[in-house]
Amino acid sequence: MYELDDFQNGQVILVNKPLEWTSFQVVNKIHWLMRKRFDIKKIKVGHAGTLDPLATGLLLVCTGKKTKQIQDLIATDKTYTGTIFLGATTPSYDLETEVVPQSDPTKLTEEDIKHATRRFVGNIQQKPPLFSAIKRKGKRLYEHARAGEQVEIKSREVIVYDFEITNITLPNVAFRIRCGKGTYIRSIAHDFGQALGVGGYLKSLCRTAIGNHNLSDSITIETFEKNLYA
Repeated sequence: MYELDDFQNGQVILVNKPLEWTSFQVVNKIHWLMRKRFDIKKIKVGHAGTLDPLATGLLLVCTGKKTKQIQDLIATDKTYTGTIFLGATTPSYDLETEVVPQSDPTKLTEEDIKHATRRFVGNIQQKPPLFSAIKRKGKRLYEHARAGEQVEIKSREVIVYDFEITNITLPNVAFRIRCGKGTYIRSIAHDFGQALGVGGYLKSLCRTAIGNHNLSDSITIETFEKNLYA
């Protein structure tokens, strides 16, 4: 199905990232599979927008000349679906770290929850999670966090186009968000819980679209490997 020239001239591979894989591991695996299949030493491979290990969904993997388009792809809108757990927090804003109970969310009404989304639509100020890959003082923030070091994290402006609540089964709240570059959904989950006065963290996350690319058109790593030898 594929020839070496296809990858060298440039491909954008739509991959459905598995749970607990890092984006780097996906790129590494595809890179290794191509080197093995075509018996080559080098080929450019990169991804257009990191997904956390506990997130699933669409990851764009670019090869060859298409790697020059990575920054343009990163700049496009992203769409996510997922679940926020209300009534507790975690240091990482997701399930990577220990859950700390806060307040009982069962008294919240549907109106309370849907009304709170308005604070997070438009141009908003957001602090990235301490457990993130952003660099401060020469190290990733998660490296500072795991070492128990205190680091000042500055707020930055991001844009959220839509924040829709799709189901409420407290303490779980399902959502759909469409946002711009650099938006941390984990931070929205945490801040959303704070706005409701009960605490919150991101329980699950799936990226369903990047610009015009959709998860429904993606393939698994296993399918990619089979296609290489088709």
